Amino acid sequence: MNETQKAMRPEDITRLFVERSNAGDAAGVAALYEEGAVLAYPPGSVTVGREAIRELWEKVLAGRPRFEPEASLPTLVCGDLALTSTPPRDGAGARAQVVRRQPDGSWLRVIDQPEFVTPASPS
Repeated sequence: MNETQKAMRPEDITRLFVERSNAGDAAGVAALYEEGAVLAYPPGSVTVGREAIRELWEKVLAGRPRFEPEASLPTLVCGDLALTSTPPRDGAGARAQVVRRQPDGSWLRVIDQPEFVTPASPS
């Protein structure tokens, strides 16, 4: 795996995330985030900053979870910002990320909502 490979399109981040996660590469996953990025994980809390994200992924990846690639929904781009998302396989909720174009033309995550589950409707 090439840890220096950069996301040159917003959609590349999802693929690189899956590849690096499946390789157990927490530092490589964290490198997909800006220094001050915000990750809405674990559920009900947030993890702020690339170093904290790396530490979190070290713990998560220690269990050797397997991530499957998911098709991206259409990306919305506005200048140097983009919104990427993927539908979860179970059809519940959605995953969404705000990414920013870097000075070298690559993209990094700024805000990551790994899973948003819509509340059940009141009966």
